[in-house]
Amino acid sequence: MTRPTGNILRSRAFRAPASRLAWIGAGLLFATKVCLAGVLSPADLKKVEDLKPMFAGLMGDLVQTSRRTDISGTDADCIKSTIQDLVEISQELSSYEYLITIEKDLTDFGDNSPMRDVVKFALDKSTNVLAGERKKLAQTPDQCARSPLASAKTQQALQVVDTTAGILGSIRARF
Repeated sequence: MTRPTGNILRSRAFRAPASRLAWIGAGLLFATKVCLAGVLSPADLKKVEDLKPMFAGLMGDLVQTSRRTDISGTDADCIKSTIQDLVEISQELSSYEYLITIEKDLTDFGDNSPMRDVVKFALDKSTNVLAGERKKLAQTPDQCARSPLASAKTQQALQVVDTTAGILGSIRARF
């Protein structure tokens, strides 16, 4: 009778535990995917991420319009004022956006997760910032309100603010 070689012993000795370990790993991976659902759905995260290009598009349009040589100084000043208001909004919302979207990189261990409270807080604060800044943006000086171009650009900005607030409000309503 020949003795099994070292390779055979290793393969027999390790095959059964390796197989069990693979099944355990597969089970843990499946359980992790099921149990570690995020606070926000992928659709919610997509909506929040889609706000950036919408905002960037508006800002690009406003900057280009303010630099046009065929518009009046009043129009240019009014549009620059709208840009400044939007920059303020962006700065105020940036930390809240981070709090809202950071959870996609973390895991959640249930409905009572502290991450859920962080996202609620960020959504509430963002909505409050948008409401306050919307009021400020809507109160345009008379010369801006009388200008069709400046007024139209302000309306575009208000529409983006309203859309942003609507999206964040709809996400918050599900909490």
